[in-house]
Amino acid sequence: MGAEITAEGLVMTYGDVRAVDGVSFTVASGEFFGLLGPNGAGKTTTLEMVEGLRRPQSGSVRIDDHIPSKREPELQRRMGVQLQASSFFERLTAREQLDTFGALYGVAAGRTDEMLEQVGLVDKADDRTEDLSGGQKQRLSIACALIHDPDVVFLDEPTAALDPQARRNLWDVLRSINDSGRTVILTTHYMDEAEALCDRVAIMDAGRILELDTPAALVRGLDAPVRISVAPGTLDADEARAMAGSDDVADEESGLTITTRDPARILTELAHRDALDGLSVKGASLEDVFLDLTGREYRA
Repeated sequence: MGAEITAEGLVMTYGDVRAVDGVSFTVASGEFFGLLGPNGAGKTTTLEMVEGLRRPQSGSVRIDDHIPSKREPELQRRMGVQLQASSFFERLTAREQLDTFGALYGVAAGRTDEMLEQVGLVDKADDRTEDLSGGQKQRLSIACALIHDPDVVFLDEPTAALDPQARRNLWDVLRSINDSGRTVILTTHYMDEAEALCDRVAIMDAGRILELDTPAALVRGLDAPVRISVAPGTLDADEARAMAGSDDVADEESGLTITTRDPARILTELAHRDALDGLSVKGASLEDVFLDLTGREYRA
């Protein structure tokens, strides 16, 4: 179960656009690895080269001892792929779709019921796929990728179009996939998703990897201030500004927000003033790292 993935110097160009520009990374067997980046960063193209759907113009990919672009049947049976855009056989129900995908791999029929349960589509089993919502189609696409119990799973924005409850439920499915020893590579625009699921993440932009590490290490490396919010009427703004360690104070209707790089000192002082009721502390997140590296301008 699981597979080791090695990508070295991957390059892919489209005309004058260098979509992937010398990307290298390794994924350990059983690791949950994330590829993050704004629109057009090269995530999907990189993933397609690792999956073997595109042959790199230069560079190489290996999954264990196999080259994905050679389309070796032995390797293909070990891979599960969920593409960014779902495509299903016309006029088939959700159950029939899974039965068909399973039959391609010689999977026993009972596996279909198991997958419908796992992705929460039991009540939609007999609905045609064209009648499913966007989120339901996304979950069915993931079930099709997992029907043959692969060793390595590629997920391209798997929770796009899902509501918050469905996203969190699907996180449990993805964790269980990884916990069983499978290697998982994920692309996503949701930083909280990457932070919650991934062992390591690579942040890409303009076809290159800008940073690669664990989410926690990337957040620590940002050296961002902490924002401490207190409830209205708890503390006077001038008192807050005079506190040792206070860098900035925002006085709003919802309460005071103290920005600091010495949160321990501020929290100790607030405790002495009996001002901890309704307090909240917000440090840096992976989203802050992402914006710091890729900028805040709009990407079409």
